[in-house]
Amino acid sequence: MIKYAYFPGCSASATGIAFTLSADYVAKKIGLEFVEIPDWCCCGTSAALVTDADLGFALPARSLALSERMDPTLDVATPCAGCFASLKAAVHYARQSEENRTHLEELIEMPYAATSDVLSFLEIMASPGVTGRIEWALNASLHGLKVASYYGCALVRPAGVTCFDDVENPQSMDKLMALAGAEPVQWAFKTECCGASHQISEPKGARRLIERIFEDAAENGAEVIVTACPLCMLNLDMREKEINDTRAAAGKSSFNIPVYYFTELLGLAMGGAARELGIDRHFWPAGDVKAFPDALASEDTPEPAPEAAAKPAPKPTAKPTSEPAPKSASEPATAAAPEATPKAASKAAPKVDPWEVVTL
Repeated sequence: MIKYAYFPGCSASATGIAFTLSADYVAKKIGLEFVEIPDWCCCGTSAALVTDADLGFALPARSLALSERMDPTLDVATPCAGCFASLKAAVHYARQSEENRTHLEELIEMPYAATSDVLSFLEIMASPGVTGRIEWALNASLHGLKVASYYGCALVRPAGVTCFDDVENPQSMDKLMALAGAEPVQWAFKTECCGASHQISEPKGARRLIERIFEDAAENGAEVIVTACPLCMLNLDMREKEINDTRAAAGKSSFNIPVYYFTELLGLAMGGAARELGIDRHFWPAGDVKAFPDALASEDTPEPAPEAAAKPAPKPTAKPTSEPAPKSASEPATAAAPEATPKAASKAAPKVDPWEVVTL
């Protein structure tokens, strides 16, 4: 098992529920264990920083300090790109000087050493030690589905704080999609802004930002867009119909490009069904792309491709252990390690109650 402290973020049980469901499914398949930070609080996202700098750093630092209190040896994992940016900013601020760190301790009224790193789910799953586990768990293919990997702003900027992949042309999501059998397209809007919360406050100007993302994806042959940010997902998925209606009124062609979390597509390639991955919760119809595995059209876990059963065993270093680490009775439910048996012997995935997996 690979173990992390887990910061869910506010969207995990609400607008980002599909990310929670699909990430939980993938984590269980590949042996990642996420232990929720007790009494975590909202990270403040961008709103706190523009309101008050101390508040913007103190909110994420409080949850990071609670994580250290729980287990100082664990790095902190978070699914949300906005939470990732806030938590990373707090760590960066604390590590800049001893004065900054002690200032944070005074603000949150508890010890904070800033020794643990913060990692996004995308970083974790694209890391060398985990991609081997993902490859081991795949039993279907995305069949050359043309995917535009959309990273957005918060994962890559500011580069000196997030230290993520490449600020202009990140590759981690592209590599994961290729591993699952998709074809990542080359396009120019990987890290362009979707408008974020300006879609509410300044809708007229912000809608154009989304439209340009769809335009570039379509011009470069993308069949779907895949993201790792709940706000990017919400903006693109929810606004596509409105943008199409506006374009139709202006005599322009419409888009038919579903948007997915990268964990949803990985889950499909691991045999997950649409409902247990959260794909049935999308605003824009997300189940009509013919290049998907049969899982998308069925509530049952599909049979793997014939070649999957005959796939040679991975190297010992890439294969998860068959025995999960012991845990206390008070520890929250966590992901189970994959069985150390041939994949053909254990294909069926348990049905998932979405409200039971919100905290992973």
